[in-house]
Amino acid sequence: MKLYLVYLNALLAMSASATIVGAFTAGASPGAVVRQQCPRSASPRRAVYGSVLLSPIVPAASSYSTTTTTTTLLRMSSSDFDFPSAMPSKPEQTMKEKMEESATQFIADLTARLGDGVDPPPELEALREARDGGDSDENVLAVRIYELMIEQGMTYDIDPDTGRLTPTQFDIKENLDIPEVKKEFKHLYSYGMELIKRGLIDLDACKDIVEKRLIERTGLSPEEFDKWLGY
Repeated sequence: MKLYLVYLNALLAMSASATIVGAFTAGASPGAVVRQQCPRSASPRRAVYGSVLLSPIVPAASSYSTTTTTTTLLRMSSSDFDFPSAMPSKPEQTMKEKMEESATQFIADLTARLGDGVDPPPELEALREARDGGDSDENVLAVRIYELMIEQGMTYDIDPDTGRLTPTQFDIKENLDIPEVKKEFKHLYSYGMELIKRGLIDLDACKDIVEKRLIERTGLSPEEFDKWLGY
């Protein structure tokens, strides 16, 4: 446990430029990362990096022509008025609104990719209730999104051709030596640490999620888990 807590504290001190996967950012949209196939000799399950990657949406560049002799901006003829600049600016979203939007898109994406007759994990409904309850702040939403993100990666396989999700029969404890499995766990572990750094999940809440939803699935102790991931 000591090594595990030391690593948690060390990650909190890392700079924002560290190579940990990005967390919630403005205009972000949830989307699953497609599983990569494990060695055929090891298991038919496809290991997933199991995450909701969130990246900024960059608006397209202006398409105005730069020809100086024939092209001008649209203006009101009587007052030389620049019409585009008169449009009201879009209100900036609060962090809670961004999280609610991310939750909505994540729920829709996961639901659409469930195979025929496949039930969603209970964490999906928990996220929906947190989003719709009205009294959940961005921290509660971040916890629910992180929990659903982990369960998607731990309990489903993704068809490489269709992207559809089906329940996995993969035995994690018997396949810890597969590089893709370790990479999946390391990614999800680091993602939680990034949420702590951004103030979206507190240390105790993240510690509880990691222990119950990641470490226990490996059958390792917290110290063994850190060593297995190379910390």
